[in-house]
Amino acid sequence: MATLFKDVYIQDGSRAKAERVHLLVSKGRIEQIIDASQTPPAADKIVSGRGHMAVIPGFVNAHTHAAMALLRGLGEETALMEWLQTRIWPVEDKLTPDYIYWGTLSAMLEMLASGTTCFADMYFEMERVAEAVLGAGMKAALCRGITAGEPGKIERSLQNNLDLAKNYHGREGLITVQLGPHAPYTVPMNYMKLITDSAKTHGLGVHFHFLETQGELGNLGMSAEDYLNESGLLNTPYTVLAHAVYLDPAITLPDSVSLVHNPCSNLKLGSGVMPLTEWLDKGANVALGTDGASSNNRLDMWEEMRTAALLHKGVKRDPVIVSALDVLRMATYEGARAFGFSQKGMIREGWFADLVLVNLDRPHYIGVNEENLAMYLVYAGSSADVAGTMINGRWIYRNGEYPTLDAEEIVSKAREARKAIIN
Repeated sequence: MATLFKDVYIQDGSRAKAERVHLLVSKGRIEQIIDASQTPPAADKIVSGRGHMAVIPGFVNAHTHAAMALLRGLGEETALMEWLQTRIWPVEDKLTPDYIYWGTLSAMLEMLASGTTCFADMYFEMERVAEAVLGAGMKAALCRGITAGEPGKIERSLQNNLDLAKNYHGREGLITVQLGPHAPYTVPMNYMKLITDSAKTHGLGVHFHFLETQGELGNLGMSAEDYLNESGLLNTPYTVLAHAVYLDPAITLPDSVSLVHNPCSNLKLGSGVMPLTEWLDKGANVALGTDGASSNNRLDMWEEMRTAALLHKGVKRDPVIVSALDVLRMATYEGARAFGFSQKGMIREGWFADLVLVNLDRPHYIGVNEENLAMYLVYAGSSADVAGTMINGRWIYRNGEYPTLDAEEIVSKAREARKAIIN
């Protein structure tokens, strides 16, 4: 079944200006893009934009812990390590596979309604997370969080992660799987080497928290560059370093390494500000993420884009640094490529139809045109403008409804899970 977006603006992170077009989606992909002045192609379904709708690539939330939506609001206004040790880890001990399933689904409702088509998730009971993803028809990059503990825990967690990859990597074109060592302070170096060796052996990427706080620098026992080299993180098929607030941009990273900027979470936890502009100047791969809802507290990529653009302008006292196109590309294409999703994140013929329909017929879009659409989206737009979220040419969210999910049941079950783990 083909869907025609008739007379809409298209904008992505590679376009200096938007275009007014007819866009045809068929068999899960963008089949045709033609100028809006031409006769539109035939289609089974027509979404009539009349020049008041925009189509942008679906957002990729490149670092989160989806089920932590159940932990939202715990340990507010607390430093990272205190927050983890006194408020988060004790509650996480009460999580069951079912709680994680429903918590993930509740996070997916939130993300889909705000235009996120794919999320990178590091947590526990990831088989249940994969079930939620496949049932909804969403895309996700999944890894099992691996941390030290009692003897054998890391080995068991690693095997669980490898089993996850065996069973779900590439499933239905919706899931990629990475190995998920948590952080330098929770995984000893000898185990980091074991995990990165496993990643190379099995052709998998690695998703890793790195230098989120300044205190972590002094606890590495070596320089950050030496740590990256000795751990093997620079030699995996691909590595994603979340946060990297205190990673020195003087370090040269291979193209296989991507960084994930999490501005709102880092600000809320008082962790600091990633040196984004220096990394962009070097041509580094930088994606954008929210982190978990327990530290953000939103899963809203619109807010991350706006915050990323404004924050660095203020820090550098330069209004032209970190452009709207920069953050739009970070929020879409860069996240997709970081986690192994090809032909996703740009609006091009032949690419996957992972798209967001944006309603421009609202007061804060008065004056929008081809030249300024990207700026309007980043600086004036919000998740409230999302009229629909499409993945592989299929509506997963449309005008407040979720065609593949029972939102009422999910919210009810998530409330029950929240009550159980808090009480």
